[in-house]
Amino acid sequence: MKKLTYILLPLLIIFLLSACSQKKPSHHPKNPNYHIIKPKVKYKPGKKSLAKMVKKLQGSPYVWAEEGPNNFDCSGFTYYLYGSMGIKIPRVARNQAKVGKRIAANELQYGDLIFFATNKRSSRRITHVGMYLGDGWFTHASTVKHEVIYSNLFTSRYYKKRLRICRRYLPSTTRIASNAQTPKIQTPWKAVKAVEPIRKAKITLQNKAILIKAPLKEIEQSSSRGNLYVQVGSFIGNPKTTLINKIKRYGLHYKIIKFPRDGKQISKLLIGPYKTRASTVSVLSQVRESIQKDAFIAEIR
Repeated sequence: MKKLTYILLPLLIIFLLSACSQKKPSHHPKNPNYHIIKPKVKYKPGKKSLAKMVKKLQGSPYVWAEEGPNNFDCSGFTYYLYGSMGIKIPRVARNQAKVGKRIAANELQYGDLIFFATNKRSSRRITHVGMYLGDGWFTHASTVKHEVIYSNLFTSRYYKKRLRICRRYLPSTTRIASNAQTPKIQTPWKAVKAVEPIRKAKITLQNKAILIKAPLKEIEQSSSRGNLYVQVGSFIGNPKTTLINKIKRYGLHYKIIKFPRDGKQISKLLIGPYKTRASTVSVLSQVRESIQKDAFIAEIR
């Protein structure tokens, strides 16, 4: 029995190591596969099809020079999304930025691609791409987090500063009517809805408070103590005292950022900052349960 154990144990270790290596591919392989694999057409062109893929692919590993179906680099991700609907776009981000209908940032709609210049040596060269979801959110294969994630143009100073070009590829016939149900994307923090072009601040009533979705030009300042916050909401005027007192009772640190908008004072109520996503997620759960069920994580760079 001992002899059999000595034989099987090394085999088991090799199997486990092999399984781990398959689950965690190298983000920058020594010999990248530059052969372009065209995705199979599985969906009809449209925002609902994109919504299905976005939900399915969140958390997929970032791997340089890959375009799916399991691993992606940034332009490989967008190439796969559109290719799966039979819409041909170039494989590389800088070439994707040259085709399609060019639009302004305040005209962004669900499914539009947004292009960034992230190279320190060049402020114009396109090096990164993501797909816009609405309310500032976009999905992209991150070279920092090494997976497909959500980020937000409203709260990320880094991406807002480097945004260069916006392009639209979906046929105009797929545009969502104002009375139609918009596709929903479940992020790790909140449901992100596709919205109409962001031309003015969007005002909605929720829990008897007026919440504001600020336009793209609004951006916050980062903190040396961390860049992750739990955003409780944005309000016309000051947040209610009862809401502030709730936050205090739970011993949470908060700050209010104020800025003018159309002759009115807008206030953003943030809890934090926090340095790690794990600690932020923990606080988010508490806030959603006890303070504001629609709170979400805001990353400020």
